[in-house]
Amino acid sequence: MTNFHRSLVLGCSALALASCGADEIVSPGTGGDIIINPPATPAPTPTPTPTPTSSLVTPAAGCPTISDPVGLTDSNTISGPTGTYRVCTLPAVFSASSTLPYIEGLVYRINGRVDVGTDGGPTASGADTDVELTIEPGVILFSQGSGWLNVNRGNTIQANGTADRPIVFTSRDNVQGLNNNSSSGQWGGVVLSGRAPITDCIAPGATPGTVACERQVEGAAQPALFGGATPGDSSGSMTYVQIRYSGFVLSGDNELQSLTPSGIGSGTTLRNIMSFNSSDDGVEFFGGRVNVRNLIIVGPEDDGLDSDTGVKLNAQNVIVIQRPGVGDTIIEADSNNGLEDQTPRQNTKISNATFVSNSGVGDQAIRIRGGTDYTIVNSVLVDQSGDTPCLRIDLPETVRAADASLDEAGPPVFNSFVLDCAVDFRDGSGGVTAAQTQSIFDGGSNTDSNFTNTLTMTYVNGANENAVAVFDPTVFSAFFTMPTNIGAVYPGNDTWVQGWTCNSSFANFGSVSDCTSLPVY
Repeated sequence: MTNFHRSLVLGCSALALASCGADEIVSPGTGGDIIINPPATPAPTPTPTPTPTSSLVTPAAGCPTISDPVGLTDSNTISGPTGTYRVCTLPAVFSASSTLPYIEGLVYRINGRVDVGTDGGPTASGADTDVELTIEPGVILFSQGSGWLNVNRGNTIQANGTADRPIVFTSRDNVQGLNNNSSSGQWGGVVLSGRAPITDCIAPGATPGTVACERQVEGAAQPALFGGATPGDSSGSMTYVQIRYSGFVLSGDNELQSLTPSGIGSGTTLRNIMSFNSSDDGVEFFGGRVNVRNLIIVGPEDDGLDSDTGVKLNAQNVIVIQRPGVGDTIIEADSNNGLEDQTPRQNTKISNATFVSNSGVGDQAIRIRGGTDYTIVNSVLVDQSGDTPCLRIDLPETVRAADASLDEAGPPVFNSFVLDCAVDFRDGSGGVTAAQTQSIFDGGSNTDSNFTNTLTMTYVNGANENAVAVFDPTVFSAFFTMPTNIGAVYPGNDTWVQGWTCNSSFANFGSVSDCTSLPVY
């Protein structure tokens, strides 16, 4: 087993488990240059406690040589409460397949927009640059302001951490120890641009779901396009990854999420992904064909899961926890924009989710609209704020009968889904009433809108959750596995949250480090 040396992280006891669009952001970060050996600053809240055997990180001697011809730029050092690190700045464009190795005392800097390869267009061709960026377990990458990473079409990323050495994308302020549990919006985020079908094309007259239908990454000053007609396209693999303090405004009212899968295909692997304190959405899926397992979203200031522009999404083991007093919806599915009947129509299926609404300012925890098809099974939704309605459905198009000619699967589907909110349903736009929404919900099997939750540690099943009958999600897709209980964390499925995650004052995953501090190996 790997030995860890942790410095200035929260002392955490072992986890005892009983069983479409962007809105305004806040806290845009500090920007500016890297500070070498900065002056003393106020301690973050909560104050991390060093372990008796901890020692400060010392900087690596220099930057490694990589295959890209531009290579890495040695940008001196950066210091924080965990020590001092060598800073190696990434090239603006990776033009050759390259590996970023883990080196003790070294962090990688994303300076402005960094592209993996160049855009190969909506179809594969001999002109593709075929660049693959590999990031080793334990690597820490940081950015500030408008920095973001874009994996262009025809190129891939292999960012595969491990349970004990996750890959961390974070902000400069996090490295310097300046953040607390309310910090956010300090850099852009990670974008995967693929060739799978999308809708809401930018070209007038383009047919949705074809190679003529492309979209532009939100806020990008220079073209960053996605979309095509390759459902099985691969943008690579991201596993055991944390993305912290993201969501910087790139232009106007457009800002990035922690992770933005844009037209990615089913060949892409997304597993064990954590978003922490995005000033926009935790994850926003723009079209494509997506399978994601073990997804944790904590502290988003807009939506937790946002999905639109024709995405076909399967997700299992999902936790979304809002920061107290902050955030909009747990789920926002599609938008009302006059393009509701474009195909492919969004069809999202979620099994084994635990949703914790806590904003106190949201109009609803889950909003399903825009003619989208949506299914939630084996899940729990709790509102801790006491005044946010659980479920809202908008527009007649969203609740109409199935019609294969319209790629329409029918009204939203709920099975083995329980709600614990002071107000369970509310009226939606377009004449969809709270009573109609309740009728759709009650029409599912083993649903309960009068549920009393017994969750512990915010997200861990208690006796009431474990007593709910389970729905078999394998009828939807071979992607899903048959669970033994509802919810995301239950007996026999209670260790996947540990090790690779980080803790905060409102979500403790029993991990070895706090989100305000860096892991040290």
